[in-house]
Amino acid sequence: MDPLRLVALDNDDLDVLSAHLQDAVLKVGDMAWLKTERRFVLAVNRFVWEAADSGRRKTFERRRTALHFDQVRSARAKNMRQDAKDAVVELLAVRFTETDAPSGEVRLIFAGGGELVLDVECLEAQMADLGPAWETGARPEHQTDDG
Repeated sequence: MDPLRLVALDNDDLDVLSAHLQDAVLKVGDMAWLKTERRFVLAVNRFVWEAADSGRRKTFERRRTALHFDQVRSARAKNMRQDAKDAVVELLAVRFTETDAPSGEVRLIFAGGGELVLDVECLEAQMADLGPAWETGARPEHQTDDG
């Protein structure tokens, strides 16, 4: 499978980007707000959902992927210890809420209730796979409301 590159400039774009990043894992130390550049960056190991074949496979893939948000005015963490650089977190979703168009908040939602909230002038995100995929035997599963 070819490396994936995505840009998100509106909520529809961000929904696609979020779907590809669902269940990505990363260390807290793999996130950084570059204040002078007004950019927030993350390096994640994303699960390659587009190659998962509806669960018929016995092995799956992950890829090292970079994600960044531009025009970031501030970044704050909720329920995440920023000093635990080696702690592994799982990204569940990325959402954008407009507050004063085109400004708003980007929320990176993690398993266990952690969140990063980015105050942005506008939604501007890019995601790019950085290298080849590697094999993993584990496919993320989520409990649904009906069991």
